[in-house]
Amino acid sequence: MRGFLGSSVGVTCAAALALPLTLPATPARADSSTMTSEAAAPGSTQSLPLAPLTRRRGSLGPSTQTQGLARRNVRPFSLVGVIWDDPDSELNGRVQVRTRAVGTGDWSDWQDVETHNDEHAADPDTAESASRRVHGSTAPLWVGNSNGVEVRVQAEPAEREAADPLDEAAPEGPRERRATLPEAAALPGGLRLELVDPGGDPPAPDGTRAAGRAGGAPSGLRAKGVRAKAVHAKGAQASLPDAGGAKATVIPALSRAETLRTYFPDGTSQRRATPYIGPRPSIVTRHGWGANENLRERGFLYTKTVKAAFVHHTASGNKYSCSQVPSIIRSIYRYHVVSSGWRDIGYNFLVDKCGTIYEGRAGGVAKAVMGAHTRGFNTNSMGIAVIGSFGATKPTDAALKAISRLTAWKLGLYGADPRGKTYLKSAGGNLYRKGKNVRLNVISGHRDGFATECPGRLLYGKLGTARTTAAKYQGR
Repeated sequence: MRGFLGSSVGVTCAAALALPLTLPATPARADSSTMTSEAAAPGSTQSLPLAPLTRRRGSLGPSTQTQGLARRNVRPFSLVGVIWDDPDSELNGRVQVRTRAVGTGDWSDWQDVETHNDEHAADPDTAESASRRVHGSTAPLWVGNSNGVEVRVQAEPAEREAADPLDEAAPEGPRERRATLPEAAALPGGLRLELVDPGGDPPAPDGTRAAGRAGGAPSGLRAKGVRAKAVHAKGAQASLPDAGGAKATVIPALSRAETLRTYFPDGTSQRRATPYIGPRPSIVTRHGWGANENLRERGFLYTKTVKAAFVHHTASGNKYSCSQVPSIIRSIYRYHVVSSGWRDIGYNFLVDKCGTIYEGRAGGVAKAVMGAHTRGFNTNSMGIAVIGSFGATKPTDAALKAISRLTAWKLGLYGADPRGKTYLKSAGGNLYRKGKNVRLNVISGHRDGFATECPGRLLYGKLGTARTTAAKYQGR
């Protein structure tokens, strides 16, 4: 992201995955109307305006370069973030929060919130990015069940260049020595603290509460594989089966033979040769993690194909249990839609530390759904976000295996080799100009398409292993 060059906090993800399908080269908009019945939605968002904080004794008054909120009691929430009015403005500074845990009443230490998040966004010049609902936003931070909060936002000095004062007579030019001078930074306007309550977990079929676990599916959930009706899909993608109806909680795993029969039935042109494709993994559906479909915009956006998979981290922290993951995803979903103003959650898939795979943006797990995960490269790609922060923490083996299994299947549907290279056309960003054809790994990290730290140094370093493993799953 643009802020990669200026923030001490660093840049986050937060968070792209070909069968040659024949669809329009531009995204197909299914339905532009918007659902707004949030009153019936589980969960809630508290939006609190920030104010200049009073300086300590001896200062001249409140500082416009430091804003925040003093400690206060609030309704229960589990995820925090900061938003501002202009999505094209950057928050060059540091955001820190303290929260009070429900139950113990203990206050946490100050925690940093990743400030640069605009690299996770819809592509420039799209209807989603141009919506008046869109705000600038930090990455969300998962803090667990809390009922008290304190926040401070401190602007960091920007730097500007000036001619070296020791060489005032030197002509301007690229070889001129320059001095760096501090310059007062301005915080973006309309700063607000967003406190997200994910609501309760959806009931499982047996009446218990659904919760994530290791091994791929929420405990107590068993879903029957049925062919889903394609809703608003256009062209060949309408025939791609997504096992699981509207109320299915899990799309079941298939063997490789079952995967071939399901997606490449005998007698079709695609079966002239045996495709390289991995077995379909188990995937928890949106219904399984409790998505409130009234929050997102109605209809879906599709691109032509899936040529690449971008791997992200959510930058939401690592202090979570796998049983909390449905709540975390509902919180991120609500933050992306209600707070940031996106049409839906940005990622196509999410993966937790236990290796469970979750459906992200709506439209069908087998289809080329256009996400908002890698600014400039959302067309013909998919985004996979590993829940957590991986700048200083290693990803689990289970999460890496899930990335490999998911990409082996999804990329295999579209004929892509996980170890290969591909070309994507940039829609504009801070690494590549609009219209440039960029050669990328089929499995890339977010930082390959945008100047950002995402998906974190330690996850990015494991992508080579993920490529090799995914290719093996495909039978290469």
